Amino acid sequence: MKQLPQTGIFSTGRQARVLIVDDEPGVLRAAERVLESHHAVAAASSPAEAIMLTPTFRPDLVICDIRMPGMDGFEVVERIRAARPGVDVIFMTGSHTDPDAQLVRSIKDRAFYFIQKPFDRQVLMTLVERCLELRRLREAESMHLRRIEQELAEAKIVQNAMLGPTTAEFDGITLHARSKACSELCGDFYDFAHVGPDRVAVIVADACGHGVSAALLTASVKSAFQTNISDGFDPLAVIDRLAGTMAAFTPDRFVTAFVALIDRAARQLSYVNAGHPAAFLWGRHTEPHTERNPAPEPLNSSGPWVGSAFPLKSWEIERINLPHSARLLVYTDGVPDLRGPEGRFGISRVVDHVTDRSAENATLLDRLTADLSFFTAGRPLTDDYTMVQAVVR
Repeated sequence: MKQLPQTGIFSTGRQARVLIVDDEPGVLRAAERVLESHHAVAAASSPAEAIMLTPTFRPDLVICDIRMPGMDGFEVVERIRAARPGVDVIFMTGSHTDPDAQLVRSIKDRAFYFIQKPFDRQVLMTLVERCLELRRLREAESMHLRRIEQELAEAKIVQNAMLGPTTAEFDGITLHARSKACSELCGDFYDFAHVGPDRVAVIVADACGHGVSAALLTASVKSAFQTNISDGFDPLAVIDRLAGTMAAFTPDRFVTAFVALIDRAARQLSYVNAGHPAAFLWGRHTEPHTERNPAPEPLNSSGPWVGSAFPLKSWEIERINLPHSARLLVYTDGVPDLRGPEGRFGISRVVDHVTDRSAENATLLDRLTADLSFFTAGRPLTDDYTMVQAVVR
C-alpha cells in the first residue's frame, strides 16, 4: 500500500521550529535563550524580516509582539499564515493600555495564547511546550484520518469491482442496475451471471448495518454467488452456501437476499427470497391505448434472512411462469424506507412507477432514481439502496 507522506513534527520526530518576532533586542534575545535548547529557533527583529524568513524556515509556532513599527503583530501573523497555513501563534505585548481589547483580538485571530512582557521564563517555556504538544496531537489525528480516508477510497474501488455491470444483455435478457451508498462503503450487493443459453442468474443482497462492517459481509455474498457455477447458480444452492458462511457470525450479523434464475426458453423464473423486500414481476400490454400495465405480482419471502439465528435449510425455492414481455424489479429496503420531508418513500410509490406507462421511453430505474432524489429534497441518505431490473423478451 502506498504510504502517506510524513511531514509533521509528530511523524518525523524533528525539532519544532519557533519563529520569534519582536523589535526589542533584549526581549528577542531573552526568548531565544529560553527556547533554543529544546527547539529550532529563528529570531526576527522586524515584521519584514519575519515575513522573509517564513518560506524557508517554515515555522510551526510564531511568538509575535503586537506593537511594532510599520506593521502590527496581527498583520504580521496574517501574512505569515498566508505562506504557512496552520501555524500556531502566541502574541506578546508590553503595552498596558486596553489589554482586554488586545486579548479579544488575539482570540479572534485564533492565537494559542496572549502574554504580557516582561514574561516569566518558565511561563513561556510551559506555554510553548503545551502549544507544540497540542500541535503534535492534531498532526497525529490528521495523519490517522488521512490514512482512513485513503483506505476507504481503496476499499471503495475494490467493492465497486465486485459489483456486476450497471447494464448487461444475455440472449434476449436485459439487465439494469442502480446502487447508491449512504456512506463511503456500501452494504448492498448485486451481480449477474450468464448461466447458459437463455439463462441468467441474478442476486440482490443487503447486509445488516452500514459502512465497513456491512461492506465486509458483501464479500461473503459475492463468494456464495460466484462459487455456485457448478450448481448452475441454482438459487437454493446459493442461499444454502451463503447460510453456511454466515453461520460463523453472531446472530446480529445477517444478510437479506433475493436470488433468481431466469430461464427465457422455458419462460420460467426460479427464485429464493431470503427475508428480502418483495420483488415485483409483471408483463406488459402491447395495446397503445392501455395506460397502465397489469398489476405487478409481489414475490414474497420464501424464508427468513440469512444468518446464524436460523438453521440451515430454512429456505424454499419458488417457481413461477414468466409473462409476456416479462419485467422483474428487485430492490433493497433502502428504497421504500428512504426518508424525506413527507415521511417514507413507501412500496406504493414503487408500484406506481412499475404500473405507470406515461414515461415508458425512460428506463424504470432512471425514473425511480430521479424520484428518490426528488423525494429526499437534499437530505442525506440514511441507508444504502440498490435496484435491479430484468427485462425478458
